[in-house]
Amino acid sequence: MRTLLALTVFGGGVAHATLAPALRIAGVTPDLPLIVVVLLALRRGPEFGCVAGFVAGLLQDAAGGGLLGVQALTKALIGFAIGAAGSRLAVTQPLVQVPGLVLLTVAEALVRFALLKLFRFPAPLGELMAWVVLPQALYNGFLGAVFVLALSWIESVRARSA
Repeated sequence: MRTLLALTVFGGGVAHATLAPALRIAGVTPDLPLIVVVLLALRRGPEFGCVAGFVAGLLQDAAGGGLLGVQALTKALIGFAIGAAGSRLAVTQPLVQVPGLVLLTVAEALVRFALLKLFRFPAPLGELMAWVVLPQALYNGFLGAVFVLALSWIESVRARSA
């Protein structure tokens, strides 16, 4: 089972490098590793979410260039936070998971922006939010809804056949 989960995280990183450019709409690409991390952290808990976020973010950093470790740190924090919140709150409903994914996309981008500001990142926050973060958050929410509904359907098919 651990091998399957490791392949899922690695697959999210590979999908981000290969599939995300094909999914680009009006210059907005989804953050597939973040979607995978959030969904896995909700199902597996904070420790797994943290490790999955770190690995997925590190793969994303290595593939994208720039500062190595920024995506790894932010996705690890998001994975741990949503995994911990998932054990305390009733977040098994898709109507809770999808808006949570949108909010977590914005939160992850704000933490990444704060880290990049330490290294003199030149972009202003207002433009970054309007043209990059909010469109990506909405796109992540849409794709997250598709993934959550597909996972719910697969689980219901498994339950009926067992």
